[in-house]
Formats: sequence, C-alpha cells, structure tokens
Amino acid sequence: MDAAASSTVFVTGATGYIGGRLAPRLLERGYRVRCLARSAAKLRARPWAGSERVEIVEGDAGDESRLEAALRGCAAAYYLVHSMDAAGPEYRARDLALAEAFGRAAAKAGIPRIIYLGGLGETGDGLSKHLASRREVEAALGSGGVLVTVLRAAMIIGSGSASFEILRYLVERLPIMITPRWVHTESQPIAVRDVMHYLIAALESPTTIGKTLDIGGPEVASYAAIMREMASALHLRRRLVIPVPVLTPRLSSLWIHLVTPLDASIARPLAEGLKNRVVCRSDEAARLMPHRCLTIRQAMDAALAKIHAGEVETAWSDAGVMPGDPSWAGGTVFVDRREVTTSASPAAVWSSVSSLGGEHGYFAADWLWRVRGIMDRFAGGPGLRRGRRSAGELRLGDALDFWRVTAIEPPRCLTLRAEMKLPGVATLSFDLSPSPLGDSGTQLVMTARFRPRGLLGIAYWYSVLPLHGIVFRGMLSGLVRAAQDLRQTAADSPPR
Repeated sequence: MDAAASSTVFVTGATGYIGGRLAPRLLERGYRVRCLARSAAKLRARPWAGSERVEIVEGDAGDESRLEAALRGCAAAYYLVHSMDAAGPEYRARDLALAEAFGRAAAKAGIPRIIYLGGLGETGDGLSKHLASRREVEAALGSGGVLVTVLRAAMIIGSGSASFEILRYLVERLPIMITPRWVHTESQPIAVRDVMHYLIAALESPTTIGKTLDIGGPEVASYAAIMREMASALHLRRRLVIPVPVLTPRLSSLWIHLVTPLDASIARPLAEGLKNRVVCRSDEAARLMPHRCLTIRQAMDAALAKIHAGEVETAWSDAGVMPGDPSWAGGTVFVDRREVTTSASPAAVWSSVSSLGGEHGYFAADWLWRVRGIMDRFAGGPGLRRGRRSAGELRLGDALDFWRVTAIEPPRCLTLRAEMKLPGVATLSFDLSPSPLGDSGTQLVMTARFRPRGLLGIAYWYSVLPLHGIVFRGMLSGLVRAAQDLRQTAADSPPR
C-alpha cells in the first residue's frame, strides 16, 4: 500500500485493549504509527513497538501543547482514550476535558480527521452516565473543527475484553443468577476482530469522514440469551437466570466486583449502561465498509480458543496506570529480604520466577494467597481474579493477580507493585545474579518492601509479618525446586 507507506497515523490508548490491537494491524497495513503513552517503557514492552515504523511520544493526553506537537504531520488520529478506570464518578468530567483538549490540539496541528470508537445506545435523555459520556466525547472531539468519524459499538466479544470477562466469569461461577431486569435488554455484540476491521476500513474509506456509524455483529439478543450462549460455549449446563426489580446499578456492580475480576469502579458504569438497548439503528457501516462479521457463538469460540491457547493479545487490565517504582526516601520503610543460591541456571530460575501467579499460583501456601485475595475483593480491591494475560510471558505493565509489573529485565530482575487495598505501598522484587560460589548456578534475592501510611500501615505490617516466614520462605523454596526440575528435565532430555 503506497499511500499507507507514506502516511503516519496517530494512536492514543496504544497500551489499552483496543489500541494495543489496532497499532500492530496498522503496521501490517503498511502505515507508520505514532503512539502517545503515559509510560514509554510500558509501550516499548509490546512486541510490535520495536518496529522502525513506530514512534513513541511519552506524555499525558491532557497536555494540549504536547499533543499539538505530537500530532503534527499525521494523516489521521485515532482517539481511544477512556478514563472509566478512574475511581469514582469523576471519569465523566475527565473524559470530556481530555476530548476537548485533543480536539483543539488536532485542529491546531492540522489533522484532517479523527476516528473515535464510542458506545451504541438509543439517543435521548434516558442514556446511562457511561453512554452519555461517550456522546459528550463525540461532540467534544469535533468542537475544534476537525471532522470526526464515530464508530459506535455495543458489547465487544474478545479474549481479555471487560464485557467478555464479566460474562464469562458470571456464567462459569453461577449456575443460578439473580439479575436485574436489564437481563432482558437487547444488545448487538461484535467480535473484537470485526471492530479492528471497521477501525481500519474507516481510515481507508473517505466516505466515512464526518459520519457516525453503528457497528455490530449479525445477531441481536438479550443478555439472558447471550449468557445461555456463553454457557453452551463453555460446555456448561444451562444457567437459570432469575430477574428481580430491586438490584440497582450499585448493587449490580458490587456483585460483579465480587464474582468477576473487574473492579467495582469499572463495573458500575458498565452495569448502568446495561439498561439501555444497544442495537444498530442502520446498516450504513456495513454498506460503506462491507464485511462479514462473526456470529455471537463464533466470536465466543474464537475468544475462548485464544484464552485456552495462552494467546491473549491484550486485556482490559492493560490500560491501568502503571506507577514507577515508589520513592522510598523519607518515612518508614519495612524490608523483608531473603536470598538463596541454587545450582540451576539463571534461565531456569527466571522461568520459574516469571511463572508466578495466575493459574500456577505462588509455589507455597496458596490457600493463604486465596484468603488474601478474597479479603481484598471484599475491601474493593482486584483480588486474585485478574490472573495474568499469558501463562508463559510477562511484560512491563502487565496485571498479575493483585500485582502490576513495574520493572522487568529478563533474566535479571522483576518488580511487582501491589494494587491490593493496603494502608501503604508494597512492592515485591526478584533479583538474579551469578552464584557467588563460582559455578554456573544462580543467586536469587527476593525483597518485599512496604511503606506504611500512618499507624494503621505500621500495624498492618506487624500483623502480617508472622506469615512472611510461611509465604515468602515457601515461595523461595518452591521457585528453586521448580528451577531445579527444569534443569533436571533438560539434563534428561536426549540430545537431538
């Protein structure tokens, strides 16, 4: 594609669920991609970010002058920023302010067009705050005078999407579901791969410029029917769905928080939006950008196949803010440092360290980790249910149960920062170095650090300190055993 080869496309949200899939597909089409990211290091961890046709601009989406400079020279801009993960109701005001700033910056930079992925829903005053916010963003992006192509989608079915994870966990865990009346609301889900088609086709179809287009799969179904289809896709018995009139969006979001990996702050806007019928009002998108979309069942089967194969490309949790290592200067910092030397190679030790969490667990006292995860869910934290994106790979910014990967240098070091509810800031780091004994072995140092907030934080540290001997000593021993098993397996394998 000659036109693509000379075109630079600006992508916001490239570390998020949709943007993280769109950027590599734009590269496959021959475009140059310029990405705005809060953390350049986090974006560089993506396998496609090393391409010579990728340019990373570190900055905040609210910095208008920085945006204007970054946007200059781009043929189009994708706006995929959504601050719903911010705690509390302020996400709506934050979204509006960011969109207004982006619209002004795009106009000053001379951007010909903006492409935005919003939400489906009937128009009028009955929209949920979530969908109303999407409408406000649509208008704000064009307020500077740049033409905006708006694609509106309902539930996106794909491995790692927030809506899909809610659906999958509810169906897997609850044979009988007490639901609000919105379970009978109609929706027109769309597969994430079909969303990718429309996002790129909109860029390459001049007839879509300035239009608002509804995109959806070929089927309209109630949420109850979608749940039954999910049960079938998971090879589970038919789920009994009992709608009741008393479950408010707040109660629904708290229930979603306890049963699924999603936080209540994210679940509530989604739960509020479920009261709105989300069905395409026209087939204009399909006429302008012809494409055969997957059915609901086909989309579910494709997503589950990716999950089972450990090939989840992006996940809803990718978009979380990834703070840098905390500054431990000043104040009290508690440290629990443990080390061990093993004859296993650094590669084998790294393999065991990087397999922590998710379905694999923590090598020792997993029941204690599960109890801590349950306590965290009830306290409003993520608990253990976020799992991990891939069973065999970690990258900067990944969510790992109630941890976040904030530093990683294979096979030398890994740092996890706790995102569980805590009266302070906690990190857990693993450092690998050659054995001081001079053999080919490895020295592994595991360090837990905790910076308490006030007396409650200090009390918390001393209350859990007796458990460290069980949890951390056991984890360290388990890591060494796993590494030695890998070493033994390699030694027993016949040479090729």
